[in-house]
Amino acid sequence: MRVPVPHPRPGIIGENRTMLTPHYCVFPPEGIMDSVLPGWPGCIIRFQTSPAMGARFAQALLIAPAGAGTDAPVDNGLEHFFYVQKGSMTVKVGGRETALPPGGYVYVPAGTPFTLNNLGGEEARALWVKRPYQAAPGVPAPGVILGHRDDARREDNGPRWRYFLLGNKAMSMDFEMNIMCYAPGAHFWCIETHIMEHGMVMLQGQALQMLGRDWHEIWEGDFVWMGPYVPQQIYAVGNQDVEYMLYKDVNRDVTFP
Repeated sequence: MRVPVPHPRPGIIGENRTMLTPHYCVFPPEGIMDSVLPGWPGCIIRFQTSPAMGARFAQALLIAPAGAGTDAPVDNGLEHFFYVQKGSMTVKVGGRETALPPGGYVYVPAGTPFTLNNLGGEEARALWVKRPYQAAPGVPAPGVILGHRDDARREDNGPRWRYFLLGNKAMSMDFEMNIMCYAPGAHFWCIETHIMEHGMVMLQGQALQMLGRDWHEIWEGDFVWMGPYVPQQIYAVGNQDVEYMLYKDVNRDVTFP
């Protein structure tokens, strides 16, 4: 089943915002094609980034019509994170079954079998991050984490605020997931250059984002990958608050080939 998409508008060549470089990408959602996977009958997966691009993680939009989902426990040795944007998904992990409404999320540790299904009557959509777990000497591996954005710790900094969903200052975790928020006209206080890479999904609003030496217009639904050390800064524009989900690898030393 292919999810219907609108026909391109006239002038699509001049209006194209898609960009891929060795250091970053900007992908509007309408250009990301559907994939189907064994073990996920009825589901559509739209991969946004992967190691094929140069990222050290994979991120996708999971679209599950009513009744769709896994047909057997998933146990591929990776760690997984799912954040429900629309509808409801039911996760079964560690002998516990939990319904995840919009804003609900689950972290599944590497080596932990799980199932994820849409048991409701309408389409569900979830952000999906997966990657190999990077263990740290003397640090125990994390367990299953379930939560909701409404219960997440919030940190305010004037016209900017964020919700800490996963991994903040937890040495067992090798990545974080946060929701970053900006009031219209607000911007990050500096041009960042850091070792961490990012996967960013625009949940709401509109922004101008500097990547490398170029500025890009970012809209709701866009995906942005930022590789290590790429210069970056964001300005919130438009008439509503900006919100975006942000992946960041953390808490691990550099490695050498």
